[in-house]
Parts: sequence; structure tokens; C-alpha cells
Amino acid sequence: MSPQRVFALPRQRSLLLPAVINPFVHDLKLTKADKIKCFLRGIILVPFRGIFLLLVLMIMWPVSVMITFGQSLKGAVEPMTGWRRFMHKRVMTFLGRLYFFGMGFRVVVKGKQASSVEAPILAVAPHSSFFDAIVCIETGLPSTVSRSESLEAPIFGRFLRCVQPVLVSRKDPDSRRNTILEIERRAKSGGHWPQVLIFPEGTCTNRSCLITFKQGAFVPGVPVQPVLIRYPNKLVSMNSTKSYTIVVMILLLLTLCQLYTTVEVEFLPPRIPTEMEKKCPIKFAQSVRAVMAETLGLPVTDHTYEDCRLMIAAGELTLPMEAGLVEFTKISRKLELKWDNVKKELESFANIACSCKGGRITIEEFAGFLKLPVSPALQELFALFDRNGDGTIDFREYVIGVTVLCHPANNEEVIQTVFKLFDIDEDNCITQEEFSGLLRSALGVCDLDVHSLFREIDADGSGHITYDEFRSFALTHPEYAKLFTTYIELQRYQGLQGEELDFDASLSHCCTASHNNHQEDSTSDKKDD
Repeated sequence: MSPQRVFALPRQRSLLLPAVINPFVHDLKLTKADKIKCFLRGIILVPFRGIFLLLVLMIMWPVSVMITFGQSLKGAVEPMTGWRRFMHKRVMTFLGRLYFFGMGFRVVVKGKQASSVEAPILAVAPHSSFFDAIVCIETGLPSTVSRSESLEAPIFGRFLRCVQPVLVSRKDPDSRRNTILEIERRAKSGGHWPQVLIFPEGTCTNRSCLITFKQGAFVPGVPVQPVLIRYPNKLVSMNSTKSYTIVVMILLLLTLCQLYTTVEVEFLPPRIPTEMEKKCPIKFAQSVRAVMAETLGLPVTDHTYEDCRLMIAAGELTLPMEAGLVEFTKISRKLELKWDNVKKELESFANIACSCKGGRITIEEFAGFLKLPVSPALQELFALFDRNGDGTIDFREYVIGVTVLCHPANNEEVIQTVFKLFDIDEDNCITQEEFSGLLRSALGVCDLDVHSLFREIDADGSGHITYDEFRSFALTHPEYAKLFTTYIELQRYQGLQGEELDFDASLSHCCTASHNNHQEDSTSDKKDD
């Protein structure tokens, strides 16, 4: 029996699963009693509240037209002064509070808001629905960051113009840089501009954690005041993964059917960046998020909006949407991957997992994709991918495994070495007999049909594999590289132990062994990723 390998190095804890697997999905389950209450209340409350809100909007719209008349949002924009600023800060703020009061919101404010000189930027979290706009009202309608398309929305687009938002355009390739420069210009105006209110998470969550904070609010290196939002009600107002129109209708109806909806807005002391944090906005963002998470009693994860995009992509590939969640910020930073790279790996993962309903790959499906039988060598490779040892590989484990294990092993030197192992007679080509012979030895399987795999590598159908064909296949199938480097490592290890590896004897033993013999459990390779 070959000696058992022992791996003492643990996996990196930083790549373990996050405390919250999916921070974007919220499934609101209403009991029969809840539905009856909502219906009975809705019969009375919805009509009265609807009429009241319509009346408030009829007043707000002409006031907002008056405030923004002749005001440009492009070019060298200057803050409102005189009567415009009074109408904006006093009248529109009062009407905004009246509007949310009409919807049944009861706002509880804790702490004290800093001035624009003390903290030019307000960072608000967690962001969970469009009702979070109530924080803008309670903070006196500061400037916000908004998509330029939002200005075209009927009625509410005009309201948005009143706060002179920093506009982001998807069509402008320089929009991100220009947005950060504009935020910095306003933040360093010495109180000339109102405060800038930013939701640093950049997307809505289910409030179970704080996801990655975008850097925009922290690049200027000025003091930032953290602002917390809480919704203590049982029936919370929160976005879900359904279409936007459905979300708006459900949230609006549920909110209007409640006697009242409590919102807690808490102002924490302004966070002044250190010299290190001024130079590194990521550290500043992380320190502010840590303070907010500690106060809220919530964990932090490295999910971001790109995870939402991957969720949508997973759904389009007929995978469960949750399969696309990888904590993109952490994965992209530690593995140096861009979104397009991860999206490509998702497509490869879908090709393997398309037959399974849970979006997870079993060892049988893994072996089927590689066109190889389940063997000790394959089990060892599978164990390297299976980070939590649950017997399956999810997309996150697949991305880490392919990037950390397979791609580094799939270099020119390894490809040449493996090709020479196959090319027994050294004629610079591999026949099917040579190919199947080494695979049988490497995998320890005597009855191995490799015809389909050989045919896939033999691109020109000549009956033998050239180095160019072998190399081309290896570069597009990195999983095989790790499989063969594992085989080479096994040989070297056994050589170091002073044991001769007789493949013919092993093959003969494999063919004659009884199927009732119990196989020894293979040791999982827990290398430091």
C-alpha cells in the first residue's frame, strides 16, 4: 500500500463562506391572519391615504418647478442660494415629511446631524428599499448621487432636481471618474455646498448584513457621518428579487395597509479619517462600515452589486439565482479576477451543473464532465475543490478551485511534461493506446473507455494527438492540468518514501480485486489557497 499523504496547511480563512450567504433575497411570508388584517385595513386606509398623497403631490410639483426653473444640472453647477435655497430647505422638506406622514411613517431620530463643515458626507446604511428616501427628508434634502435617467421620471424626476444630485451616466465611459471628482469638489467646498448623502452599498439588501461599501464617499478623505436606518415593524418595507414594478406595487400596498410604519434614523458621531485612510479609501470605507455594523449588531460580507449581476446571469443559464453569489469584492481582489472572468467561469460551471437542480456539482457529475470514471486521483482533485467538505462543489468553490489550483498548474512546462508522459515511444504524437494506458495507470482503473475524450482532443480526427492539439485542449480545460500534477506529485511523494511504484502490478491487482473489497478513504488535500 502506498504511503498516505498528510497535508498540514489549512485553507485560508479569508476565503471561507460568509456569515450571510444571500443578502439580497427577502421572502415575506404573510400568515392568513396578516392577509385578513391587511385587507380590512386597506379598505379604509388606502383610499384616504391615496387621496391625501395626491393632494400633497399637487402642491409639491409646482413648488419644485418654481425652485428648479432655469437651473442647469450640467456644466459648472453652483449651489442654490437666496429664496431658492429657502424653498428647498424649508418648504420642500416640510412637504416631504407631510408626504411620508400620509403614507403612515412614524420617524424616530436618534443622535444629532453634523453640519456640512463638520461632516460634508453622510453615509447611510443598510439600504433596503426606495422608502429609504425618508432619510433625505430628515437630513434636510442634501445632495445625492443619482442616475441621470432618473431625472426623466414623471413628477419625481422634478423633485430630484431640487436636491441638485451628482449625476451618474451609464452612457458616459468617464462617468465614474467625473462623479468622484464632483463629490470631492462639493465635499471640500468648506460648507459652500450642502452635504452629500450617499448609500455606499450601492444596491438594496435584506438588512441581514452590511455588504461592501463603494469607495465614492471615502475618496475625498473628508469626515463622514454614518447614518443608520432601522425598520422595527414586523412587516418590513424591503425590496426583493422580483421585477421592479411588482416590488413597487407590493411594498406600496403593504405600507399603506399598516396603521403606521416606524423608521429609526440614527446619526453616529462623524468619522474623521486617519492619514492612512486618506491615502487608502478602501480602508476608510471598511472602518466606517465596521462601526456601523457593530452598532447595528450585524455581520459584514464582501458581496456587492456585481453579485446581483451574477445572480441574474445564473438565472439566465438555468441555474438557481443564488448560485451566482461569490462575494465578488473578495474574490476579485484576492484572485485578481474581473467581472467578465467570473461570468465566463459561471458559463463553464453551468455546462457541468446544468443537469442538477441545486446548482451544485457532485463527484459523479464532475467525473462525467471530464469523461473519466470516479477514481482515487479524481476524488483527491474533487476534494481540493470541495472547500467545505459537503460532497458537492458550488460556483464559489469552482471559481476558487479553477483560479487557484488549475490555472497555475496549467502552464507550458506542465503541459510539456504531461505530453511526454503520454508519448511513450517519443514520436511526438500520442496514440489512443498510449493515451488510455497512462490514464489507466494514473487513475488506477483497469477498464477505462477513453474513446470520447481522445476523440475530443484529436481535433483533426487523424487517430493520434499532436502536441499542438494537446496544448490547445489543455489551455481550455484547466481541470485536467491539476489532475495530472496531482498524479505527478503522487509519484514524487512515493519516490521520496523509497517505494517503487509498479504500475503493471497495480493494474493487474485492480483487474483481479474483488468488488466487495472496501476502498480506503482518500485524504483531502487541504493546501493553503
